[in-house]
Amino acid sequence: EKLITPKTKAILICNPGNPTGYLYSETEIKQLASLIKKHDLYLIADEVYREFLYDGDDVHFSVMNLEDVQQNVIMVDSVSKRYSMCGARIGCLVTKNKDVLATVMKFAQARLSPPTIEQIACEAAIDTPQSYFDEVIGEYKERRNTLIAELNKIDGVIVTKPKGAFYCIAELPIEDSDDFAQWLLESYNLNGETVMIAPAKGFYSTPGMGLNQVRIAYVLNKKDLITAVNILKEALLVYNNR
Repeated sequence: EKLITPKTKAILICNPGNPTGYLYSETEIKQLASLIKKHDLYLIADEVYREFLYDGDDVHFSVMNLEDVQQNVIMVDSVSKRYSMCGARIGCLVTKNKDVLATVMKFAQARLSPPTIEQIACEAAIDTPQSYFDEVIGEYKERRNTLIAELNKIDGVIVTKPKGAFYCIAELPIEDSDDFAQWLLESYNLNGETVMIAPAKGFYSTPGMGLNQVRIAYVLNKKDLITAVNILKEALLVYNNR
């Protein structure tokens, strides 16, 4: 709340989160609701990963379930992650604020080149049965567990288990993840293979934060994930002993 100024217009969250996989609880969402009500702000929530939850007791609480701030709530969704349609930048914006909808429509109608083929594919994807999601989520849960277990075997690596989405942030025993990521691609290989990681400092607004952290997406099969973490383990030894 101390960061809210007269220039603040909205609070934007991703739930579950990219890049950490963090899942906001119902209590936390309601705390945000009290803030936007108090300061007359919008709460914008990207909920594209809401089906991707891996622990039985976890429940996704949508901002659309907030009752007394409906005019200040905007939910954003997309097909690209839910249906594994990477690159199909098609989704929706949901709000009960008619002024917001009217303004959004002006931008929507200004789009002169709608992606027709992707729209047709998305329309068909809406009929995807629940059994598909059950299978996908089960597979992602196993991938998550495999990745976290393998990362925890590396000395000096700190990682928490994400509750949703399919990313995690790992702290590595290095000083500069940008330099490490570049070195991995340009100067290192293990039996002809290397790994590509996303330096995490770009996810922070605070200078100096995340310098030794990376984002890892567990979108590979379990065998390849184990191989990738093994490459990462050996690479860290070589990198830190240069």
